[in-house]
Amino acid sequence: MQGRTHLTLLDTVSPSSSVLRDAVLVLGGSLLIALSAQVAVRLPFSPVPVTGQTLAVLLVGAVLGSRRGALSVLAYLAEGAMGLPVFAGGGSGPAWLVGPTGGYLLGFVVAAWTVRWLCEHLGDRSVAGTLVIMLAGSATIYMFGLPWLARFVGADRALALGLLPFFPGDSIKIALAVLSLSLGLRLRR
Repeated sequence: MQGRTHLTLLDTVSPSSSVLRDAVLVLGGSLLIALSAQVAVRLPFSPVPVTGQTLAVLLVGAVLGSRRGALSVLAYLAEGAMGLPVFAGGGSGPAWLVGPTGGYLLGFVVAAWTVRWLCEHLGDRSVAGTLVIMLAGSATIYMFGLPWLARFVGADRALALGLLPFFPGDSIKIALAVLSLSLGLRLRR
């Protein structure tokens, strides 16, 4: 399969493409991420909330493609920076991009792109393969989020406040992403 590009789930269902269609898809992806950010649970010991964002980011990347997925996240970040209440729990403003969760938000862009790139190059046809891809996408978010968070809470506390408490929720979100994508691929056939 090396060198073979896989179409996104969306492109196999609706293969026609236009700038308007892509713009609508990008804005729709940003809306999905914004809505999922409203499913937020604040942890009293951490500046990082548990949200549904990561599930949406993984799915947007997998379904829309690397370019449209990353653009959806960039649109989401721009919407929040401009003052729309799209960040976790209705937050908004540029302070979110430079605050303790800023690295995670930046990681969303790279994760959306990475998930689809891996789907395109490794294939997303098996549950095991999709699981590996979603784990890689989630790890990408942490690769950006944890070092940024460490600037605010110290390197010695970053794992305890920004990674370990999120394993249970991330496991559920990854499982939902794998099941959703697998179901979509089956329905497409």
